[in-house]
Amino acid sequence: MRCIEPRLALATVLLVLAGCASGPSGKPSGNPPLIAEPPTQLAPPAKLRSMHEVQVQAAMRLVAAHPNGTYEGDPPEVLLAIPVLEVELNGNGSVRRIEVLRLPGQAPETTQIAIDAVHRAAPFGSVSHLPKPWKFVEVFLFQDDRRFKPRTLDR
Repeated sequence: MRCIEPRLALATVLLVLAGCASGPSGKPSGNPPLIAEPPTQLAPPAKLRSMHEVQVQAAMRLVAAHPNGTYEGDPPEVLLAIPVLEVELNGNGSVRRIEVLRLPGQAPETTQIAIDAVHRAAPFGSVSHLPKPWKFVEVFLFQDDRRFKPRTLDR
């Protein structure tokens, strides 16, 4: 088991609490997910020491920024779609480019939902002090109701 730095643990708790305060936890809202998601105030990104920490913080920010468009717990055995994105960042943690590595054959519109979610959750914290390339890959696990979970949170 890997030990988490206290500042990263605090940032994690703050992000989780921000997500809990802004919507019902784990319950579908009845609204179409991510289409008209109200803006959510996210905690400022923590200073990170590796691209792995950037990826974990990004996944937590994705959930916190989309309380009605995400789900918690184990993914269902059969998923609606699994788009995979490579996210390249600028030095300040903003999104520079997103490349689609896997476009699902079923429900391809989930790819755009995932892309929009990444943009809404950014910035992900300064990476200028880290070695390049400033990239990470995220796998989005979509349920039938088009709510997603970042795969990074299942590791």
